[in-house]
Amino acid sequence: MKRVVGKNLKEIKPFFDAAAKIAQKATCKRAKCGSVIVKNGTIIAKGYNSPPQDEEPNRMCNKDWDLSIKPKYDKTCCVHAEWRAIIDALKTHPQDIAGSTLYFMRIDEKGNFTDAGEPFCTVCSRLSMEAGIAEFALWNNNGADIYKTPEYNQKSYNFYR
Repeated sequence: MKRVVGKNLKEIKPFFDAAAKIAQKATCKRAKCGSVIVKNGTIIAKGYNSPPQDEEPNRMCNKDWDLSIKPKYDKTCCVHAEWRAIIDALKTHPQDIAGSTLYFMRIDEKGNFTDAGEPFCTVCSRLSMEAGIAEFALWNNNGADIYKTPEYNQKSYNFYR
């Protein structure tokens, strides 16, 4: 993992800002998350977390189900922001996704940056690897934690150990 803080953050901070802005569209009842995929300094895709097709009838998180037995990444009915960004990139810029960077942002109800935490979603990591995304960037402690995607995948699996 590469840690980016201070003045070194200036170049990539706008991508976290963009991910935070798209996170404002999130309708998840558990967290507001956004992702952008960037290639050569250009945002090629965006995603936020919400039920499939943004449809309220597709929401299952308001059901009276015991979600404690499910892995952390699957305790929601929502399409993850990362998944939606990957789908967007594959639809709109399939030729650019290889070698790109996915920036992930979590915000609070007022739109303020909050920490993304440790890599934990093995679905996000596997989809990113399969799509050809080279790096996965998380906002934590007023800076960026940037992982090569295979390292992010390994850390996601290790989260449950």
